[in-house]
Amino acid sequence: MNYPQIILKKSKEQSLKRRHPWVFSGAIDQLPFHIYEGDLVEVLDYHRNFLGIGHYQPDSIAVRILSFNNEPINQAFWNKKIETAYIKRKNLGLIDNPSTNVFRLIHGEGDELPGLIADYYNGIVVIQCHSAGMYLQRNAIAQAIKNVFPEIKAIYNKSFLTLPPLFNNKEADGFLWGEHSTPIEIIENNLRFNIDFIEGQKTGFFIDQRENRMLLGSLSKNKKVANLFGYTGGFAIYAAHYGASEVINVDSSAKALEMATNNYQLNKFTQIKNICSDVNDFFKACQEHYDIVILDPPAFAKHHKHREKALLAYKNLNIKGLKLLSKGGFLFTFSCSQAISANDLRQAIFVAAANEKRNVSILYQLHQPADHPISIFHPEGEYLKGFVLKVE
Repeated sequence: MNYPQIILKKSKEQSLKRRHPWVFSGAIDQLPFHIYEGDLVEVLDYHRNFLGIGHYQPDSIAVRILSFNNEPINQAFWNKKIETAYIKRKNLGLIDNPSTNVFRLIHGEGDELPGLIADYYNGIVVIQCHSAGMYLQRNAIAQAIKNVFPEIKAIYNKSFLTLPPLFNNKEADGFLWGEHSTPIEIIENNLRFNIDFIEGQKTGFFIDQRENRMLLGSLSKNKKVANLFGYTGGFAIYAAHYGASEVINVDSSAKALEMATNNYQLNKFTQIKNICSDVNDFFKACQEHYDIVILDPPAFAKHHKHREKALLAYKNLNIKGLKLLSKGGFLFTFSCSQAISANDLRQAIFVAAANEKRNVSILYQLHQPADHPISIFHPEGEYLKGFVLKVE
């Protein structure tokens, strides 16, 4: 195979022996000459024993391990890995499901493919590469997806905003196979949504909240609901479908709210009102109270160095959310920050509840769904945390 070899410092191999798929730059003793970002490399311990093969990048995470076996990373490798991910979703009942035709097909480290995301939208697969190594393998990845999923119509690469600086130009995006217009219509739990997989956030839709939206629906009958950071109206539509008397969907993006309006019309809902506003400005202006408030903000901490600032932001956000709630109401509150643990979020909510002198009970602890699997060896993959609170 003749991959360049990276040698670790003494006693720095233990995390790899526990199958954690990251090699940090501080653990490296020797880098080979003429190594480039995205190259495939072998990782050896200080005594030159093989540990794994992965993609190199000149960053704090220096290698993302693809295999702990000494094997070639070729088309057969990609075929096998992606077929395994496909079968996992099939066993979950997500393939050929008449009520839901949107799901995550590949979830990075959870599918032993660190740096790669692939989402399925009603015949379209959108891949997102978070490392140069995955981007350089995009055509082999697309071929593997076609091999295991022959009924797909197109594969689109949307990696412009997720690639490292050397690779993140707009030309990185585009169809790897096939062609299809956007937006497209998808079905999730028999509800209909338009998805803009080219211009929308992430790959176009927040698939990871599918089950949490269903839970919201079960609590929404005859309730007055405020969906903050509402984007294209996912939570709002579930609330309306399950009988909410009034729903507001608050977001700062007029474009997202235009798409949300299209989604309301698709489902023939008339009780949802869009409010185009920064959420903090909405809090200042709002004079009403709601039976259910949903707080689903963007990540406040993308790195551990931002953790303390993020915890303060989560505390302040939940204080404001509690102020909006009627007595006996429900607060759905989330963090999608990988650097914030469930206990961190719980502590921020505790401080917010104490500050507001509200009696708060935890009814549900929420997570990402099964098509966003978490490797037991990579706890960092548990990025979505949430709580449903009953607030007196």
